[in-house]
Amino acid sequence: MLALTLTGCSRLRPKPPQQYVYVTAKQTFLRDRVAAVSNRVGTVENGEKLQVLERGRRFLRVQSEKGEQGWIDEKAVATQEIFDQFGALKQQHQGDPTIASAVVRDDVYLHSKPGRDTDRFYRLSEGEKLKLLRRATLPKPLPPGQRPPKPVAPADSGDKPAEEDKAETSVQPVQPMEDWWLVRDSKGDTGWLYSRMIDVDVPDSVARYSEGQRMVGAYVLTTVNDPDAPQDDKNIPIYVTVFGPYKAGLPYDFDQVRVFTWNIKKHRYETAFRERNFEGYLPIEIKMAADRYGKAPAATAPAPTFTYRVLSADAAPVVPDPVTGDIVPGRTVLKTYRLEGNVVRRILAPGETAPDVAHPEPIADKKKDLKKKGIAKKRH
Repeated sequence: MLALTLTGCSRLRPKPPQQYVYVTAKQTFLRDRVAAVSNRVGTVENGEKLQVLERGRRFLRVQSEKGEQGWIDEKAVATQEIFDQFGALKQQHQGDPTIASAVVRDDVYLHSKPGRDTDRFYRLSEGEKLKLLRRATLPKPLPPGQRPPKPVAPADSGDKPAEEDKAETSVQPVQPMEDWWLVRDSKGDTGWLYSRMIDVDVPDSVARYSEGQRMVGAYVLTTVNDPDAPQDDKNIPIYVTVFGPYKAGLPYDFDQVRVFTWNIKKHRYETAFRERNFEGYLPIEIKMAADRYGKAPAATAPAPTFTYRVLSADAAPVVPDPVTGDIVPGRTVLKTYRLEGNVVRRILAPGETAPDVAHPEPIADKKKDLKKKGIAKKRH
């Protein structure tokens, strides 16, 4: 009787919920046992869902969706919690607009948050096309044993020469920064990538005009037909491009805008518009629109139009969030331009004057700083 009672209780006991893990390796094998010598019993790939059958010390016995069973190193899989983090990230940002396109430079993982020590899951292959959604900038991890530089208060120059005091100030150590991008891949998976692992996807025909600046994005305004163009496609795109310095941690996305039009007689690109020395923020809005303030027929007709934001002169300096790395500018000025033929014209209301905008601080020249530092030491 006791045996029957115990048997009945075991039948009523609820079964533990099924546990799953997900493959993080690009590709790996399931093995028949945990030993120095084992046989391969299955192959699994990045993102594949596995059911956990048994847990060992450092290995899991799992079953794939194809029914293959075997042991896998727990370092090659992600937990359900990590998988859910990426699912929530995808859901949260599925409606975000694309602000630029990029290409993966090498095999790399997507992270759940900006930062090298954050959870990672999806692995992207070299050449994968990406949509850039948002940028974050964080302090770069320092080598073991090295402390971050302390903020330096303005020193009392006393009897020091002004040039010497200025030289000492210019060479104070600065915390190095690194940029991360929230991206969406061709499958719709979303995550954060270290900026040095991607290249902005811009055509070579305009990238060669970067003049030592980093091209942040290139956007097609319209096309013109040139039957004698050297390229196969005779419909030549007209681009609005944005540039910035080769420096991480900037409180803005770009500081220069250029429009490249096509010279049909000379069959080449030419600069039709350039503006620089401001703090600009993505995205760039491109559309066909009429000038609602224009009176001439050419102005009232729809034409390629682009709009971007720049920091206002009366806005407070932008400081990235120290935890999330988010860059949130204060008051900004919206600037809209139209392409009329090969002429770029700003759209302003009658009587409206262009408001003042903030200008970025000049990027320090390391060679000049070292030279000043040497002069300062010599005077001491």
